[in-house]
Amino acid sequence: MEDVGYGLIAGGLFALTFLVGQLFAWQQLNAAGYFLAANPANAFFYLLTGVHGLHLLGGLVALALTADKVWRGFEVNQVRLSVQLCAGYWHFLLALWLVLFTLLTPWVGDFADICRQLLT
Repeated sequence: MEDVGYGLIAGGLFALTFLVGQLFAWQQLNAAGYFLAANPANAFFYLLTGVHGLHLLGGLVALALTADKVWRGFEVNQVRLSVQLCAGYWHFLLALWLVLFTLLTPWVGDFADICRQLLT
């Protein structure tokens, strides 16, 4: 059961690292002049990434509660469902992120060119 606890903590640390990276990216965008209220595209980006961050925070709460149960020594049958639900949630988010990253990455250059043309 101890290995499950370590796995839960590792997953939580990865999620927190992602959230810190997102906050760092927001700071860089602000420093570059891409403010929330500057235009609708910026507002949509901040809204989309902010809601995603809240989604991750919700998952972290569930993960923390499950990790707490594991570390307090609950019986396997008492935490099995919680661990399975956390694992399914985080694996789904990972798969979704990988699919979106794969689909969107090749278009980034073209999208930036379109934006530049629209802005000039």
